[in-house]
Amino acid sequence: MSTDVEFMRRALLLAERASLENEVPVGALVVRSGEVVGEGWNRPIGSRDPTAHAEIVALRAAAQRLDNYRLGGTTLYVTLEPCAMCIGAAFQARVSRIVFGSWDPKAGACGSVIDLTRAAKLPHRLDVFGGVCSEESTALLRRFFAERR
Repeated sequence: MSTDVEFMRRALLLAERASLENEVPVGALVVRSGEVVGEGWNRPIGSRDPTAHAEIVALRAAAQRLDNYRLGGTTLYVTLEPCAMCIGAAFQARVSRIVFGSWDPKAGACGSVIDLTRAAKLPHRLDVFGGVCSEESTALLRRFFAERR
C-alpha cells in the first residue's frame, strides 16, 4: 500500500500542474514493475480534445514508450475515479490494476455512477482500489472549483 500512496502523491503533483493550466486538476501515471512508463494530466481545454483526460494522456505516453498498445502488467494511478471513456481505454490497453483517489459522484465508472469494472460480459478483468489519498485529491478539486465560483 505504501507504494500505491507514493505513486498517488506523484499523480497529485500532475493534478496540480493541470490546475495551473486552468484544467480540472486530475493527474495520472502508468506504472510497470515499479517504474513510471507514462504520465499525464487533464488537457481537454488547452488541447481542444475532449478525450485528453489525464488517464488517456498517460496511457498514450506509456504505449509510445513501451512501443505497444497493450499495457498488461501495468497499474494506472489516477487522482479521480475514471469515467466510462477512461475505463474503456484501460480495458483496451489491458491495464491490470487501477488505483484512484477521489470518488466521482457525477461520472465515476468504478462504482459511483456505474461500475464498468464488474461488467460480466467484458473479456478483461482488472483490479480496482479506490480512496488512496482521497482527502488530498478531494481538497485539490474543491479548491479548484471554489476559486472559479
